[in-house]
Amino acid sequence: MNSDNRIRNVVVVGGGSAGWMAAAALATYLGKGASIRLVESEQIGIVGVGEASVPHMKTFNSEMLGIREVDFVTRTQGTFKLGIEFRDWGRLGDSYVHGFGRIGQGLGPLPFHQFWLKLFLAGRAADIGAYSLQTAAATQGRFMVSPDNAPVGSPLSDIAYAYHFDAGLYARFLRELSERRGVKRTEGKVVDVVQRADDGFIEALVMESGERIEGELFIDCSGFRGLLIEQTLKTGYVDWSHWLPCDRAMAVPCEIVGAPTPYTRSTALKAGWQWRIPLQHRVGNGYVYSSGHLGDDEAAATLLANLDGRALADPRPLRFTTGMRRKFWNRNVVALGLASGFLEPLESTSIYLVQSGIQRLLGLFPGRDFDPLLVDRFNRESAFEYERTRDFLILHYNATERDDTPFWDYCRTMSIPDTLREAIELFRADGRYFRNGEDFFALPSWIQVMLGQRIMPRGYHPIVDEMPEDDLVEHVERVRRVIANCVGAMPRHQDFIDQYCKAPSP
Repeated sequence: MNSDNRIRNVVVVGGGSAGWMAAAALATYLGKGASIRLVESEQIGIVGVGEASVPHMKTFNSEMLGIREVDFVTRTQGTFKLGIEFRDWGRLGDSYVHGFGRIGQGLGPLPFHQFWLKLFLAGRAADIGAYSLQTAAATQGRFMVSPDNAPVGSPLSDIAYAYHFDAGLYARFLRELSERRGVKRTEGKVVDVVQRADDGFIEALVMESGERIEGELFIDCSGFRGLLIEQTLKTGYVDWSHWLPCDRAMAVPCEIVGAPTPYTRSTALKAGWQWRIPLQHRVGNGYVYSSGHLGDDEAAATLLANLDGRALADPRPLRFTTGMRRKFWNRNVVALGLASGFLEPLESTSIYLVQSGIQRLLGLFPGRDFDPLLVDRFNRESAFEYERTRDFLILHYNATERDDTPFWDYCRTMSIPDTLREAIELFRADGRYFRNGEDFFALPSWIQVMLGQRIMPRGYHPIVDEMPEDDLVEHVERVRRVIANCVGAMPRHQDFIDQYCKAPSP
């Protein structure tokens, strides 16, 4: 009797960065005993606009896949990212940076911003960005990785950063890595999906060539259409467009003018917002907008009128509905990337959600019996992550004083999820925020965005008053001085790239 319950045949449907990330990870951890096959069609193409990330990508690349950072950055024309600059979100003329990493130095049970709040409300402290290494460095165009000789406890010993990169080049890089590790690629279109009669599990794909590709586990990375998870299994979709009303995007690259900034820029416009992502060889740009408030032609014209340099292509339109699948794992299909749902790129979470899904799948990897407990756990954790990320994105739209266009008036006055309303009310009272489980966005992120969007607490934590006034002032000022000194020791972003990871001209 054969008691081997291990899955030995995995099929990934769809390429792009999502498909090749999944293939690379599966090939790395399932060993040579498993067959990993990726099916993609160059005729269908990929969306390929995910060109900014969050710090988790560094861990995924290096620790999960064993990729050297310098190889990744040079192969993808990458630059470094310390955070996101938001312009015109709270009011026209406003600007703030959501920087990665910690803010200041907490004391005892309280985070630093509580001590800062007491002084700031009294007009005796600088803006919160002066106490974050990443924010301060970003605004001055400086960057470095943590040096090996940085003193323990120094902000320079733990510099949180992410990347800007060419998503198409990243997919190509991962394809090469995957194929070296045994992944087999099949080019062509899927024309039919065969299901088992007894339980509806996917049994095989039928290719346009007539080839039949069988599998035990299928990873759906087929993009918005969800070839397996939706078109075949009819899983269903939870629509969040009433909270996140943008449903269109125009994307276009342009020539780079000047040194690349170590941050992404998000500028609020008439009916949405425009992204700016600087790479070594070009700048990625896009206008994310609501079709109910703006036509495609006007969106394209607005985007082209707000570029740093000459456009390198015509604007490419994208259509989407924000939300998530009712199940991320249905029968023997696991959806990743756009096939699993879509949360717009406002906080650069698209790549992260794929990588998080891959790590979750590996942790809950099934046998051929597909234990329902594993499937249910995967779906609960995935839904929680999407819902909490959704709330953080809604915060940007709803916490605004703008009423200058119908779009912003709608966002300002719309109803919001109870979970988000509670978080805002708690923070507005005295600056408290409580992380919900393993919510990806931690305290510093919520603090910076709420303050940047003009949610100013009325007070601060009562324990702060137990600290003598002179000690409080000295602690807050010492943090500011340390941050300023550390930023002063960092090289310019362009200088660091030139020395460490200059990419060849494409």
